[in-house]
Amino acid sequence: MTLARVVGTIVATRKDPRLEGRKLLICKPVSPEGKDEAGYVIAIDTVSAGFRETVILVSGSSARLADGCKDRPVDTAIIGIVDSVSIDEGSKGK
Repeated sequence: MTLARVVGTIVATRKDPRLEGRKLLICKPVSPEGKDEAGYVIAIDTVSAGFRETVILVSGSSARLADGCKDRPVDTAIIGIVDSVSIDEGSKGK
């Protein structure tokens, strides 16, 4: 699982029919502290995430197990919207 922030949307009028009616979002991976990490990921939204929300992503076979993704050509799915992140400061760097 990966933490990410929703930074945009994808509109594709021509796509695999199994993706019809599904929202595709551009996500920027972030650290637990909320700092941007390298790259972007396009993910299918299974939880009605919104712009700038921090989300939980899964990829590969885990993404195809997400609600509504079975038998769809999906590599990354948004499976949760993050309310808060808490890190034990004593465990940082270990």
